[in-house]
Amino acid sequence: IAFKLRDAKFNIISSPTGILFNPESIASAIERFATNTPPEINELQYSNEKWFSYDFHSSFSSTDRHAAVSTMQSAINQGSEALKNSEVVIITFGSAWVYRHKASGKVVANCHKQPQSIFQRELLSTHQIVERWSKLLESTLRGKQVIFTVSPIRHLSDGLEQNSLSKSILRVAIAELVERFDNASYFPSFEIMNDVLRDYRFYAEDMLHPSSVAVEYIWQRFSEVAFSQPTLELIESIAKISQAATHRPFNPSSSAYHDFCRKQLAEIEKINGNQPTIDFSEEKAIFLVHL
Repeated sequence: IAFKLRDAKFNIISSPTGILFNPESIASAIERFATNTPPEINELQYSNEKWFSYDFHSSFSSTDRHAAVSTMQSAINQGSEALKNSEVVIITFGSAWVYRHKASGKVVANCHKQPQSIFQRELLSTHQIVERWSKLLESTLRGKQVIFTVSPIRHLSDGLEQNSLSKSILRVAIAELVERFDNASYFPSFEIMNDVLRDYRFYAEDMLHPSSVAVEYIWQRFSEVAFSQPTLELIESIAKISQAATHRPFNPSSSAYHDFCRKQLAEIEKINGNQPTIDFSEEKAIFLVHL
């Protein structure tokens, strides 16, 4: 959905520190963005010849300690700027199961393939999630529209029974938050995937992730409830220009294709006349090269 939003020219930042699954780690990341707190050099751990942080995805790890901190700081800056300027924040909870680092007592966002013996596996309660997120909605997220979702992807590593319990806790916690806060709402991607798109053709080859058809269906349902009619029409116009930019002409030198490019540039100018912040620089470059 983040890619769909980006393709529609929304100004978004998606998971600056890497994909996070549990409500505690997501809340900690938002608090770090809010205060723009850089990772301390002594926060990093060293294993398998790489420096890493339990709060960041493994893609931020590096053989150079200072390089790792620098990359993480850039991600925090990006997340801080996005949070400060955002009008809408979309939060997806994946699992209520967490791993707590025994030595530090902190819930980790990523175990980085460290020995299981150094972690304590716990199941967050509905109360814990509601209280943690109530504080955020009353402070950092106050004044923003917060859309909660539950990831429809099953965490089979937890076991089917424990995964079901986890998803239930997440769903009940969100229901309480939505009831308590006017700026919080829920989009039922979990229910759409599991109750509407139940056929296995809506799953990818791993039988866990939604297929491209399912993603498109969920995107359409999300668009219907999240966007106004003028916005939907604008998204459709943007999609036509994007598709035109990927078109490979039979004869790029023909006058017909030159006219086609001029028409697309005119459409871009028309949209930018009302929405000057929409970035069509890539599309413009493609059309201009043929004129």
